[in-house]
Parts: sequence; C-alpha cells; structure tokens
Amino acid sequence: MINWSGGKLLHIHIAPAASYEMEELQEAELIAGKGIVGDRYFLGNGTYSPKPDVRDVTLFDMDVLDALARNDPPLQDGAIQLSAAEHRRNLSVQGVPLNHLVGKRFRVGDVILRGGRLNFPCKYLEEILGRPLFLPLYNRSGLNCSIEVGGFIRPGASIEPIDD
Repeated sequence: MINWSGGKLLHIHIAPAASYEMEELQEAELIAGKGIVGDRYFLGNGTYSPKPDVRDVTLFDMDVLDALARNDPPLQDGAIQLSAAEHRRNLSVQGVPLNHLVGKRFRVGDVILRGGRLNFPCKYLEEILGRPLFLPLYNRSGLNCSIEVGGFIRPGASIEPIDD
C-alpha cells in the first residue's frame, strides 16, 4: 500500500432517486453492506440499481474539480466549473489517493470502507448537467466502495488507511 495520511471528508451528498438533485448532509448514517440511509442506492432505485458491483458509497476527489476548473488536462474547449453536488458521488474527499485504494480498507471517521472498482464517467452525467464531462473525468471519476463497518460520519472526518 502507498504511504498516505491526512485525508479529509469535505461533503456528504445523497439523492432519494436517480436524476434527483443531490442533497448535502451534515451527518449521515452508513449501514454495512447497504449504503447511506436515504440515498438512491440504499433504497435500490439509483441509475445502476440493482448494483452491478459493490456501490454502497462512492468517493470523489475534490482536487479533480480544481483540475476541471483549470482545464487540466485540456480535453475540452475550456474550463468546466462543477460543484461538489454536481459530480453526483456521495462523499467528496481531499488528500485521499482514490485510484490506489481498489481492494484496500480505510477508515472515514469510525466507518470502515473497502475500495471496490474505480467509477467510470457516464454519458448520463453529461446529459443531466449539459457539460462535456466524459473525457475529462475518465480515470478520475471516483471510487465505489463497500461499507464493512457502519456508523455515522460528518464533514471534517479524517480519512486514514488501515494496515491489513
């Protein structure tokens, strides 16, 4: 495992069903093997429900939004401004090497997650937002995770690796 520490949870978002606007939470309950209480995947009515893989919760790196705003890399006509709610992933994080956490366990506050597969950008996101996001988000569209130990999380929670 790569050596890292000091990750932070910045935002928590859920939507009750596919295509619904994301709602920001100041606290969320995560249930092992199920998801975030109230979220579309917890309820089984998300765009990809039933789940093709483990998708209890999906993390997204906020540094990607900064890169999009700088048009880095320049894969579209110009910069793209995207808010934390618009990327449509549940947990917005910073300082967490998501691409290196496939198959790895890590802690968000007291909750324990296991990285599943990397999330792929989709044309659906482009359609609902009306912005060319597919190519700029390729290989940096988040990490699908399973919840191994549930609990409550809040923005500001630390994110740390677990040595297995």
